[in-house]
Amino acid sequence: MADHPETHDHHGHADHRPLTGRALTRSAISATLHCLTGCAIGEVLGMVIGTALGLSNVATIVLAVVLAFVFGYGLTILPVLRSGLAFGAALGVALAADTLSITVMEIVDNLIMVVIPGAMDAGLTSPLFWGSLLVALAIAFVLTVPVNRALIARGKGHAVAHEYHH
Repeated sequence: MADHPETHDHHGHADHRPLTGRALTRSAISATLHCLTGCAIGEVLGMVIGTALGLSNVATIVLAVVLAFVFGYGLTILPVLRSGLAFGAALGVALAADTLSITVMEIVDNLIMVVIPGAMDAGLTSPLFWGSLLVALAIAFVLTVPVNRALIARGKGHAVAHEYHH
């Protein structure tokens, strides 16, 4: 990733001035894409497993949410661990960085899956199932960007994890 003047000084060290404007929006979009990646892996896996096993809608959603948090946190913990932080500290960074973002994304995408008629009951081969899941994740992404933008503007959320990305 190229150094941007708003995030690095001339020595290549992190410059801790708050991001603003387009740089802040770009950072929020990047953080939300990161969150979406982990959430989508867990969400899709949970929905597929729950649907394939014939679990109830509630059990399928619970499984999908749990897996979304596992994969979401996992994608943050790995680079933080590589930076040399101990597991407990890396877990703390992941919790601080991703909890609100994942929570918003999961509430939105699961609520949409529930309100689309037949989406939760459609089989794995149904375009309704996959189309609904795609729409749900896309809307969740759009609604989570402002959340991440507000967090990063305050030095919270994904801004915490960026301290450890080298």
